[in-house]
Amino acid sequence: MNPLERGRNLINSVRNGAERTIDRAQNVAGNVVEGVKDAAGAVKNTAVAGGRKVGQFVDGFEDKVSSGAQAVAGALGFGHKPDRVHDGKFLGAGGQTFSPDTPLSDVPAVTPRDNPNANHTILYVNGILTTKDAQANSLQSIADATGARVVGIHNATEGFAADLAECVKDKLDKGTNPAVDTLADTLYNELKAGRSVHLMAHSQGGLISSRALNDVYNRLRIEDGMSKEQAQQAMSQLNVETFGAAATRYPDGPNYVHYVNRGDPVPSLFGLGPVADKWNPIADGGEGSKVHHFNEFHLNPFDGHSFESVYLNRRVPFEQAREGDFNR
Repeated sequence: MNPLERGRNLINSVRNGAERTIDRAQNVAGNVVEGVKDAAGAVKNTAVAGGRKVGQFVDGFEDKVSSGAQAVAGALGFGHKPDRVHDGKFLGAGGQTFSPDTPLSDVPAVTPRDNPNANHTILYVNGILTTKDAQANSLQSIADATGARVVGIHNATEGFAADLAECVKDKLDKGTNPAVDTLADTLYNELKAGRSVHLMAHSQGGLISSRALNDVYNRLRIEDGMSKEQAQQAMSQLNVETFGAAATRYPDGPNYVHYVNRGDPVPSLFGLGPVADKWNPIADGGEGSKVHHFNEFHLNPFDGHSFESVYLNRRVPFEQAREGDFNR
C-alpha cells in the first residue's frame, strides 16, 4: 500500500506533536530559537486568530456541503465514469496514460511543435470537468507556450457534482485522491534522487498540489527525520506555478508563482483571494511567493477561469515572474 495512504490520517492528526518531538530530539537548542520566533510572532498570531476561526467555520460548512453534493451526485446520476479509469495516471504524448508507478523519465512527454528536442520538463495537474483528452490539449498548449516538455498527472472528472465534492474533500485534506498520491510520490521520489521539479496547476489542480506538497513535507519530516529547515531546503528544488487555484495555503520551501484573476470567482472566493496575502489572514501562498493579481472580467464569470484563454495568456517565464515582472 502507498505509504501516503497508510500514514496520512495519522500524520495529519499528530503532526504538530510529532514535529515538536522531532525538533527536541534533533536539536534542543532549536526549541529556544523557535520560542523566540513564537514570541516575535505573537502579534501576527493574534491578528490571524480571527481568520482561523473563520476557516474552521468554513471547514465545518464545507464538510456538510461535501456530503450533500455526493448525495445529489448519486441521486441524479451525475458523473463522467469513463474518465475515472485514468484518475491519478500520468498523461503523455499522443494522449497515452501510464500507471502511477512509472518513473517520470519513462513517460514520453508532449513536446513543443517547433522544438521536439526540448529538455526542460513541466508537470501539469488539471482542474475540474477536464477529461483526459481535454488535458492532452492543455499539455500541448503549455508545451507550445513555454518551450518545455510537458507530462500530465490526470485529475479525472466524474461530473460537476462529484468533482465539487472531491474539491471540498481536498480542501479539508480528507479521504484519498489518486492525483494527490501520484503527485506526492513523484515529487518525493524526484527530490530524493536529487532532481528539481517544475509544477504547474490549474483550479482544483492547485488544491491537489497544495495537498501533495504538504504530504511531501510530512514525509521528509517524519520518514526521513529532517528538521523544518532541512525539509524546506529540500523542497526549494520545486518550482510551482498555480493558475486560478482553489487552495488558500501552501507549505514553505518551494518557489511559488500564483496567478489570480480578480474576475475569476474560484481563486477570489476559495483561493488566495483578490488582495495581497498580508491583507488576507487566512491566505498564505508560501514564504517568498509571488502572487500576480490581474483584472480580466467576462459577462459569464466562469469564462474568467479558463486556463488556456485567460491564465496561460497572462503567464510569463518563471524566473521573470519570480522577479516580480509580469510584463509580457
